[in-house]
Amino acid sequence: MADSLASIPVTMSTLAGRGAAHPAPVSGFWPGIGEALRRYRPWILGLQWLVVLGYATLLVVPAWLPLPAEDSHLWNDISRFAQFAFWGLWWPGVMVATVSLGRVWCGVLCPEGALTEWASRRGLGLPVPRWMKWSGWPLFAFLCTTTYGQLISVYEYPKAALLILGGSTLAAIAVGLVYGKGSRIWCRHLCPANGVFALLAKIAPLHYAVDRAAWEAHGPQKYVDCAPLVDIRRMKGASDCHACGKCSGHRDAVWLSARKPWAEILDVTIKPKLRDVWMLLFGVLGIATMAFQWSSSPILIDIKMSTAEWLLDHGHDLLLQNDAPWWLLTHFPEANDVFTWLDGAVIVAYLVGGGAALGVALTAATAIAARIAGNDGPGFARLALGLVPLGAASVILGLSMLTISHLKAEHLSLDWLGLPRLGLLAAGALFSLFLAWRLTHGVRLTRRIASLLAFAAAPALMAQIWTTVFFVW
Repeated sequence: MADSLASIPVTMSTLAGRGAAHPAPVSGFWPGIGEALRRYRPWILGLQWLVVLGYATLLVVPAWLPLPAEDSHLWNDISRFAQFAFWGLWWPGVMVATVSLGRVWCGVLCPEGALTEWASRRGLGLPVPRWMKWSGWPLFAFLCTTTYGQLISVYEYPKAALLILGGSTLAAIAVGLVYGKGSRIWCRHLCPANGVFALLAKIAPLHYAVDRAAWEAHGPQKYVDCAPLVDIRRMKGASDCHACGKCSGHRDAVWLSARKPWAEILDVTIKPKLRDVWMLLFGVLGIATMAFQWSSSPILIDIKMSTAEWLLDHGHDLLLQNDAPWWLLTHFPEANDVFTWLDGAVIVAYLVGGGAALGVALTAATAIAARIAGNDGPGFARLALGLVPLGAASVILGLSMLTISHLKAEHLSLDWLGLPRLGLLAAGALFSLFLAWRLTHGVRLTRRIASLLAFAAAPALMAQIWTTVFFVW
């Protein structure tokens, strides 16, 4: 297969406006893959619609069926299968794919991306308003959907999944119908997962490399058809690229290429964005970590019980009522799963307060490390991005908990998972420490070591949290 892909003629001689002098066409396995994605684009579009069909079926059908019986299984109940597909396979798989291949899920398979682009090509085509370009939307949307999802138990119940995922999909279609012209405005500015994907793609060993000199050799060009609106000519990293392959070979300058996983974060020509830093520290490492572990936390139980006792002692029992609708707080009496208003308040406080506290602690450790490194160091924002591998390990560990819970429900023995979990956590921590060491290159040795020790407090804190979740609680 490698030989056949490598033999694909990697050239864009059919493009109009080709100049007289051009670099030799690039050849090789990875450029061949990129060319295959471009050449077989119609097949990829067909695959996207198959994914849309499967996504809609698994999302809508279970929501109209009774809750699964206790003795049902993945192979004989569509609701259980859908839960496992979405939360046991899809989300963990997407994160692993993004770390290893870049944002190929976004460009090749994502149903929301396909639908919003399809709608945009048939919509009003209005210009994107300034408020929609606010850089804080990805973090805000991520925090809101993560918190709301926990309140209605999105991982457990089909109706909750339909509300969260279906609502997001409808919003993506609506944005496509109003704004842009053949563009993924939703994906670019509003998708709740966009910030997470952008972070994880920074350490992907594959990206579309742009040869600026080869590009300029073809003369001026005003427009490039890029659905997520990436300025391809100036593109240096994989964060914003959806890896769809549509621009492969464009102007003999854009090729899918292998790179070192640390190349993008260490590249001093790529200016770090504070929105990525806050998404990492307060989103991926902050509130997401709290969302994965609140249901097993004895701390949360102690807070809830002590608060409930205080309310009863003082004659305030309103928060102890469980009359909230299912779309606001979990309310499924048939499954003996009903949240009180106090449950909801404590969960929000635990997620938001705990996530903020964790984010502040990680920010402090990184800021102190950057301060110790001094003016010769990378600065706070760039050094903070050294925690991306740790964030990737953390979010994959958290999502894999859902996979494991589904498999354990099928009575599979998974007692051996402790070591692989520790291995993934250690790999993320060591990779982050490696990046911090490389980022402080040029700093005097004593200050460099002191900076690394301060930075190490962040991986140490995350390691403590996850080992407590896995081996203590």
